[in-house]
Order: sequence, then C-alpha cells, then structure tokens
Amino acid sequence: MIAPHAEVAPGERANFDLQRQALTAWQLLSQEFHDILGHGVDISVTGTLLTGWDASDRRLVEQFRHVADDFDVTSTLVRRDSHPELFTGLTDRISSGLLLDGDAWLDPDQVITVLREGLATLGVDVVTETVRLIEGNEEGVRIHHDKGSLSADAGILATGAFGLPEGATPTGEHAVRPVRGMTVRIDGIDRASAPTLRCLVRGRPFYMVSRPGGYCVIGASSEERAGPLIELGELQRLLRDALDVVPELEACSLYETRVGLRPASTNLEPFFEEWSPRRWAWSSGHFRHGVTLAPLSARLSVEFVDRMTA
Repeated sequence: MIAPHAEVAPGERANFDLQRQALTAWQLLSQEFHDILGHGVDISVTGTLLTGWDASDRRLVEQFRHVADDFDVTSTLVRRDSHPELFTGLTDRISSGLLLDGDAWLDPDQVITVLREGLATLGVDVVTETVRLIEGNEEGVRIHHDKGSLSADAGILATGAFGLPEGATPTGEHAVRPVRGMTVRIDGIDRASAPTLRCLVRGRPFYMVSRPGGYCVIGASSEERAGPLIELGELQRLLRDALDVVPELEACSLYETRVGLRPASTNLEPFFEEWSPRRWAWSSGHFRHGVTLAPLSARLSVEFVDRMTA
C-alpha cells in the first residue's frame, strides 16, 4: 500500500511529509519502466476506507480523524445508507467509516518482475551471494562473498532488518530492530474497484487489499520478534478478525501465507547514514513503509553515488 493518509500517527510528521511524496515518485518510476520496456507498474489510486468493528474501535477511528486533521489530511465521513458501494461485503454491524482520498496500492511481486526486466535490458549484472566482509577507502569499495570478491566506486548497504556484514562501520547514531509481520493471500472476493479496506478490530489493525479477479492480501500482524515462522495463534487472530469484518471471506480459498521482518529504527523513521571516507552508506529503518518509500530511498542512493564518483 502507498497509503500515507491512512497511516498518519502522532509524532511522525517528518515521516508523513516524506511519504506523501511517494505516490508521485512511484508514478515517475513506472513511467521510466515504460520508457525502457514499453510497460510499467500498475498503480491503483483507490483511496482508503477506515472503519471500526465495535464502539471502542469507532472511538479510535474518531481519534484518528483528529490526528489526520492535524496533519491536514482530508477525511470524509461516509455511511452505508448513502454510499452502499463502499461497504460491499462488510459485516452489517459496520455502517460508517472515514474515506481518505489519494492513497494507492501496487503489487510488489509485479514491481520485482518489472525491475528485473529493466535491469536486464540496461545490462545490469545481479550477483546473488552472501556478503561476508566489506572494505572501503577514498578510492573505492570492495566486497568479499562466498565465491570471490567485487570492487566498485561506492556501495549501499540495504540489509533491512538483518545485521550488517563484517567491516561495516556504523556511527552509532542509528540502530535497527526486526518487527515480524504476516500477511495472508486469499482468492474469491473482488473489491478492487472500492477503496482499500482498513478496520480496527478489538483494537487491532486489519487491512484488505483487493486486486482484480478476486485475489486479496490481508494483514496485518506485528510482533516484536525476529523468528521467521508463523505462529498458529497469530494466524488465528488475523483470520478471525478478517471473517468478523468481511464475512464473505468464509467461502474464499487460502492461497498463501507470507512472513517478513520490518526494519524499525529507534525513532521509527527511515535513515540514510553515509560513511563518506569509506564510500559506503547504510539505508534502512523504513519499518512498515518499505514499499511506499522505495523510490525515494533509491533516489538518495543515486545522489550518494553521484557525489562519490564526481
């Protein structure tokens, strides 16, 4: 999801100001793909419908509205009786919500496919090896992996929530911890023409991104742990919340589960830390906004390499 308006949070003004540039950045990147390949990335600007499952959840939605107002985010109160198309498939107990315009979504799997095609067309080599050691000085950088080594003018470490390789020299200003998240892919309900659904369910956040043809992604769990496994209780809570909000999901088919580790920085904001004398930089801390901020982070990387090679 590219959803800066639906993800405003107290104390995250700088992060929000960065995210609100993301949709334009993605659209420009998609156009660059189109110029190179003849096709780009599909970006659906559907907005977001934020709802609450019970009375306490609806109070949280109202609190969100006040925060959104402070961030100058326009939200519109919509009701089932006046906008029934927005509530298709939702439980009858949800009769109102906030509509947030300007949010969008894309398919990360499609992005990776198109990105690989673009890199191949431009003649970029992709080496898939585990980096064991990095080195760097004023003349350039060098990495050592299991099958040899590579030299370059500059280097970017983008290891997400995972640790840095030997030889990295962080300043100590930033740190990253892993926050595990799980999503479930299902098939059988199509709300692709409607806004992305977000709902607070017994205080827990739930979302459903529906793509054309009935393919949906539901989430989101958030656990302060690094294990790559999905716990049954975690999965049960997500599916129970999903069925409470969208009862029609009961007849859908389970397609896939995925788990990933979000890189959360100390202040929950992304950072780009430069080790200029060694020509290395460390880009991380994107937390739950990794896909959203990808083109903007790439732009910082390009600017860094340009400076190092000028």
